[in-house]
Amino acid sequence: MIDTVLFDLDGTIIDTNELIINSFLHVMKDLQLSTPWTREQIIPHMGGTLENQMRTFSGKEDVAEYVKGYRAYNDVHHEAMVQPFPHVIEVVEALHEAGIVMGVVTTKIRPSTLKVLERFDLLKYMKSIVTVTDVTNPKPHAEPVLKAIEELGADPSKTLMVGDSPVDIQSAQNAGALSAGVAWSLKGEAVLSGYNPDYILHDMKDLLKLIETERS
Repeated sequence: MIDTVLFDLDGTIIDTNELIINSFLHVMKDLQLSTPWTREQIIPHMGGTLENQMRTFSGKEDVAEYVKGYRAYNDVHHEAMVQPFPHVIEVVEALHEAGIVMGVVTTKIRPSTLKVLERFDLLKYMKSIVTVTDVTNPKPHAEPVLKAIEELGADPSKTLMVGDSPVDIQSAQNAGALSAGVAWSLKGEAVLSGYNPDYILHDMKDLLKLIETERS
């Protein structure tokens, strides 16, 4: 029976997709790459750490300035371009009422993670928040999911990690936890299904149905 749910943040419960893509395109324009990356080429790399994505896009090892530019653009446009996905607020509230323990496991840095959770009044529901700055090995390594499980005193076999990226599914699998891919991922349901998650959610409300089915 699932009694603990961990959420990825970007692209899973919070729709930051266009903000992320626009932030990358903005920085790449400044890079003046001979062959600029397109939106379609960026999407498959979303979900990993910002530094690794920038190394891929720039072909350079030292990406500190690019990361700085990305975060500056992202911060300016954040409020206008970010919203929770449909039904996220009501489902999180319902899960809390049902006694489900929740947390966030993300490759975002802690300040921006707390900022967006506070903005949409979700922070109070998340009893563990594991960001990229809290681990040595980010997703797809098991460490982030295992850290959240340890902080919550949870049982991996009763813990569900929900995410929009292959790295979310892999991190859960490597930690011995259950995994659910979200069909609203920009990567597409077919891509996520290829990583053999335990569940695919087509609507956030599917998570409530899943928990209810498990308990009945």
